[in-house]
Amino acid sequence: MSAQPTGSRATWRNWAGNVALTPARTVSPSTTAALAEAVRRAAEEGLRVKAAGTGHSFTAAAATDGMLIRPDRLVGVRELDREAGTVTVAAGTPLKHLNQTLAAAGLSLTNMGDIVEQTASGAVSTGTHGTGRTSASLSAQVTGLEMVRADGSVLRCSPRENADVFDAARLGLGALGVISELTFAVEPAFLLTAREEPMRFERVTAEFEQLVAENEHFEFYWFPHTEGCNTKRNNRSAGPARPLPRVRGWIDDELLSNGVFQAVCSLGSAAPAVVPSAARISSRALSPRTYTDLPHRVFTSPRRVRFLEMEYALPRREAMGALRELKQLVERSRFRVGFPVEVRTAPADDIPLSTASARETAYIAVHMYRGTPHEGYFTAAERIMTAHGGRPHWGKLHSRDAGYLRSVYPRFGEFGKLRDRLDPDRVFGNDYLRRVLGE
Repeated sequence: MSAQPTGSRATWRNWAGNVALTPARTVSPSTTAALAEAVRRAAEEGLRVKAAGTGHSFTAAAATDGMLIRPDRLVGVRELDREAGTVTVAAGTPLKHLNQTLAAAGLSLTNMGDIVEQTASGAVSTGTHGTGRTSASLSAQVTGLEMVRADGSVLRCSPRENADVFDAARLGLGALGVISELTFAVEPAFLLTAREEPMRFERVTAEFEQLVAENEHFEFYWFPHTEGCNTKRNNRSAGPARPLPRVRGWIDDELLSNGVFQAVCSLGSAAPAVVPSAARISSRALSPRTYTDLPHRVFTSPRRVRFLEMEYALPRREAMGALRELKQLVERSRFRVGFPVEVRTAPADDIPLSTASARETAYIAVHMYRGTPHEGYFTAAERIMTAHGGRPHWGKLHSRDAGYLRSVYPRFGEFGKLRDRLDPDRVFGNDYLRRVLGE
C-alpha cells in the first residue's frame, strides 16, 4: 500500500519546457491510502508537498523542492452511477481516458476544454474550461471530491458533506490538500454539430454578443497581423452523426494545424520578418467545414506545436473592446505574433477562485511559439487585460500577485481563511502560491 518512489532527485519538466524542478523525493502512489501515507511522512519530515499531472500548466503551480507526487498510477474509473448521473475517477486519470470510457458507456461530460492529455485533478485544480453559453468549466461540473490533508487524513467533500471545503477545493490550486478522487456530473451521450468558418475581424467583434446568444458553444481565433478570424459554433443535434471524413480530418487537424503550422512557427522563430506574411497565409489555410459527432470528438483537438500562453478572463461586456486594443497594439508595435489569439466564453459560476466567479465571462488567450521571445508581447497584453478588470488563468503565465487578485475576486479572503484552517503550516505551499495567494 506504500507509495512507489520513481527515482532520486529526478528532474521534472512541464509540457512547454519553461518550468523545471528537482524535488528531494518523487512518489507515485496507486491508492488513496498510499497517497495519504506519503503525504503524512513528508509533512513529518518537513518537506513541502505538491502534485503534478501531465504538466500542461505554464506556471510553477506544481513546483517543489520537497516531495513531488506523480499521479500516473492513481488512475481509472472508480464508480459510474447512471441513476445519479455521476462518474467517480481517480485523480490522475487523463481526460482522454475519461472521455473514451464515458463514450463507451453512452455518457458524456456536458462541456470540456480542447486538451485531453491533462489529468482530471490537474484540470480541475487550475480552472480548465472550454467555451459555453450556459455550460461552465470542468470545476463547475464536479459534484464531489476526496482530498488528503497535510496530516494524512482523508476528507470527503460534497454540497452535503464539508460543503465549505468542497466549494473552494473544486478549484483549489493544490493549496488545500492533494485531491485523490473526483466525482463529475455526466449525462447521456449527445451529438454536436460543429460549424467552422472564416469571418472578418470587424464582423465577429461587432456580432460577438449575438453569436454567443445564438449558439450553445461559440469561440473564435483571430490571426494577428491580419483581419482574419476562424469561428467555431457547436450546437446539439438530433443527428445522424456525420463525422469528418478521415482524410479531411487528418489534413486539417494534423497536417495543417500541426505539421505545416510547426514548420511556419519554426520559420518565424528563425526569421521574424516573415511572420506577418505567414499569418496571412495561415488565416486562409482552413476552409469552412461542418460535421456532427460525439462531444469529445468535437470539443477536443490535438495540440502538438509547443507554445507559451497567457489567458485572461474579462467581464464579457469588456472583451471586444480589449481585443480591439490588443489588435491596435500588434499593429503599432514591432511584435511579430505567429500564434492566433483565442476567444471563448463561460457563464457565471459560484466557485470562489473560478475565473468566472459571479460574472459572465469572456476569455482572451495569447500565445507565442516556444523558444521565441514572449515577455514584451505578454506584458503589453497584460496591461490591456488588467485595465479591464481581467483575472489571469491560474495555470497560464501572468505577473499578478495577491494584492491585485484580491481586488478582482470578491471571495478571495474566504479562500484564504479556509487555507489557513486546512494547511496552516503551508505543507502544500510554494513560491507561486505565495505570490498569488499571499503568505
